[in-house]
Amino acid sequence: MNVTPFIDVLLVLLIMLIMAIPIRVHETSVDLPSARCTTCVLDPEQNTVFITAQDDILWNGTSVTREQLRAQVAAASTMAEQPLLRFEPDALASYDLSARTIALIREEGAASFAFVGNARHREFGR
Repeated sequence: MNVTPFIDVLLVLLIMLIMAIPIRVHETSVDLPSARCTTCVLDPEQNTVFITAQDDILWNGTSVTREQLRAQVAAASTMAEQPLLRFEPDALASYDLSARTIALIREEGAASFAFVGNARHREFGR
């Protein structure tokens, strides 16, 4: 008597049984905070660093030097709740000045940093 087809059927049934049994997962329950925060500030202060096409650095619309920018970023970085620092270079601004400004911001420890207006930089002017 040939038992090969019988063994094949048993193997198929075994595979179907293995696939049908759910795999046990070790679970760890974690108490997550609620999404609503009653003490949170909904609109935090935002500062904007803008670099013009003439390579002027503007802090919230006011022209500043690199030393003044360093002092402003350092002061914002020491606040308990750091404000968002938005970096918005002009499309024709110098890449070198933009890179040095980003390095300055990183050195001063700004934790909340965002690039603004990236869609304008599809083509480089300089």
